[in-house]
Amino acid sequence: MQFKHLVAALAAASAASAFAQTYTIEPNHTYPSFEADHMGISVWRGKFTKTSGTVNLDRTAKNGSVDIKIDANSIDFGHAKLNEHAKGKDMFNVEQFPSITYKGKSIKFDGDRPVAVEGDLTMLGVTKPVTLKINKFKCIQHPVFKREICGADASAEFKRTDFGLSYGTPMLSPEVRLAIQVEALKAD
Repeated sequence: MQFKHLVAALAAASAASAFAQTYTIEPNHTYPSFEADHMGISVWRGKFTKTSGTVNLDRTAKNGSVDIKIDANSIDFGHAKLNEHAKGKDMFNVEQFPSITYKGKSIKFDGDRPVAVEGDLTMLGVTKPVTLKINKFKCIQHPVFKREICGADASAEFKRTDFGLSYGTPMLSPEVRLAIQVEALKAD
């Protein structure tokens, strides 16, 4: 009797996962950006221009995962001198830590719409939980690639000092707001 239940459970799990789809991050339409308060008089913003990864989405089971890799050397404040400083040991130390990663373990849904990703951010060799709020999500048939593409706008807040990035504190706030525009094409 136990064997029948095990076979039924495995069949159900297999059927549910058959609905999971893999999407590849489209690097020309995906730019994680960040902002932090500067002495209470302005907000400094920057972004990373090279991102790769995948999203696994199972709309039937209402779950999924995210695997994102950011090239830390692609940091761009729109200011060449600041970019070079940010790549150094004081800040992102890109020689020792060339990548920033986000491993989303679970995608939460509200009805049929993904609303959050619970996962871990790794920066400067430190891993901490960070939940991304999905503010907007939509999938369409891409007019050029002729396959499904999904896009999202996501955000999160965390303390950079929790990851060891304490340069400029307190003049440059330790609280960081992360905003990510992401587009991902359904894998062939």
